[in-house]
Amino acid sequence: MNELAIIYEDNHILVVIKPQGLPCCADKSEDMDLLTMLKEHRKANEEKPGEAFVGLVHRLDRVTGGVMVYAKTTKAAARLSEQLKNGEFYKKYLTIVKGSPKERSGKLENHLLKNSKTNKVDIVGAAVSGAKRAELDYNVRTVLEKVSLVEVELVTGRSHQIRAQFSHIGNPVLGDKKYGGWPEKELALWAHELKFKHPTQDQVMAFVVNPPEDEPWTKFDFNRKAHKLKEEG
Repeated sequence: MNELAIIYEDNHILVVIKPQGLPCCADKSEDMDLLTMLKEHRKANEEKPGEAFVGLVHRLDRVTGGVMVYAKTTKAAARLSEQLKNGEFYKKYLTIVKGSPKERSGKLENHLLKNSKTNKVDIVGAAVSGAKRAELDYNVRTVLEKVSLVEVELVTGRSHQIRAQFSHIGNPVLGDKKYGGWPEKELALWAHELKFKHPTQDQVMAFVVNPPEDEPWTKFDFNRKAHKLKEEG
């Protein structure tokens, strides 16, 4: 049973670490999900009658772990969603990929089309009906013999975006059987950093959570302590 890992909470937001394998909200599997757990947390700790409100602001794939923010009020949900829509919601990921991209830093731009039969996204031409533009910036932090640690900043937030785009350039994410990555216990993709303006305060909130101390992350040397940063602004 997954336990809640809440790293920040006030009257308007909940910032949590989502474990890999736990859905961020209810899905067709009907397994326990993080959104439901947070509602139960509010109900138990705030003695709220009926169902407590928790708003889903952004998503992580079930197989991806890392830092997420949920809203505790409808006002917070609307304002955070607006930041996300306007590109003012900063998300950074860490991933371990096979080999190393030819360029140590750069931008990947593609158009993605969801394939409901395979539950994958395919990279297609811009003119294909239903295709959505996907853009990310990346920086290779460390290169080892067969794998690399890459920092990724999303410009757009498409489903499976990082996995599909790195597979397309020949550097699939480790553990990503769906997109050609080497087999690992877990997918080597982690939501590492989140930054946004507090929905009711004139303050930028920044949160950094490093991956678990498990293989293949332990191949790389970086500070693994989860911590919260606050910036005035």
